[in-house]
Amino acid sequence: MIERFLANELSVKRWRRFKAHRSAIVSIVVLLIFGVLSLTAEIWANNKPIYLSYHGKSYFPVFQTIHPSDLGRSDIMVMDFRTLELGPEDSAIWPPVRWDPFERNATLDTLPGAPSSDNIFGTDEGGRDVASRLLYGFRYSMAYAIAVWFFCSLIGVFLGALMGYFAGWVDIVGQRVIEVWESVPALMLLIILASMISPNIWILTGFTVFFGWVGISMYMRAEFLRLRKREFVEAARALGATQARIIFRHILPNSLTPWITMTPFMVAGAVTGLSSLDYLGFGLPAPTPSWGELLGQAQKHFQVAWWLAVFPSLALFTTLTSLNLIGSAVRDAYDPRK
Repeated sequence: MIERFLANELSVKRWRRFKAHRSAIVSIVVLLIFGVLSLTAEIWANNKPIYLSYHGKSYFPVFQTIHPSDLGRSDIMVMDFRTLELGPEDSAIWPPVRWDPFERNATLDTLPGAPSSDNIFGTDEGGRDVASRLLYGFRYSMAYAIAVWFFCSLIGVFLGALMGYFAGWVDIVGQRVIEVWESVPALMLLIILASMISPNIWILTGFTVFFGWVGISMYMRAEFLRLRKREFVEAARALGATQARIIFRHILPNSLTPWITMTPFMVAGAVTGLSSLDYLGFGLPAPTPSWGELLGQAQKHFQVAWWLAVFPSLALFTTLTSLNLIGSAVRDAYDPRK
């Protein structure tokens, strides 16, 4: 009971130190807003009405598939709701951005198209709406970053715990494997892989995790080496606790501080990594919405399409700055000197 109370008291102190960083709280709010908008992007950026009242019937095109024959059109196979003529009793509620991220604005004479009332952030070289692609691109960036963080943490924590707890030959063999692993040119291998096949988000995630678990494993190894001979571990061993219980019940909860403090920076690094790969043309396959791909287009059209550089850069800068501010606050909250 006393240990639980002390643990709760320590958690409360850490939370108070974290809350003292107002910039971190604002960053969390910003990322939550970005996340909610991106997860519900179909409501905010789509070429279909959210709600349609037509000839006395109600439709929700964003959430259901509507065949043109349902609206009295037998001459087409796919409904373009912009061409649907509404009567005086008909109505439609459109998303703020009336463009799908894969849809081309065929009315433009020159590409990329400058910001206008139709495309508030302009279009890319394919005539696709930049605002829509930014909104959907956050979904792909964060999905990749969170997946990389989760699986790298899973592998790194497990292998680092084994090396640190058992030490001896297990640690020696593990360290030699890590030395070899760190010497492999992962980026060069990824470029070769991307030139051979068209990598999707899962292939990129798997490849990144394959080489990205090393850093967290070193921190966890150091923590387990430090704690394996502490009094509470020896007491648990004397009471007959199994090695699995000692590792996962006693040592692991007391060694997660490096992992917790590294988490925001790992996510930020993964977002940067995917954007860099997309910028170089070795990331997500076209026409997947991507911030890095927009920045790559900005380089080709820099003198005539400033919006391709400004808006993706602002989105990337805001996301990375928010993650780093959160990481700094977490690191300060878990600082043992405080």
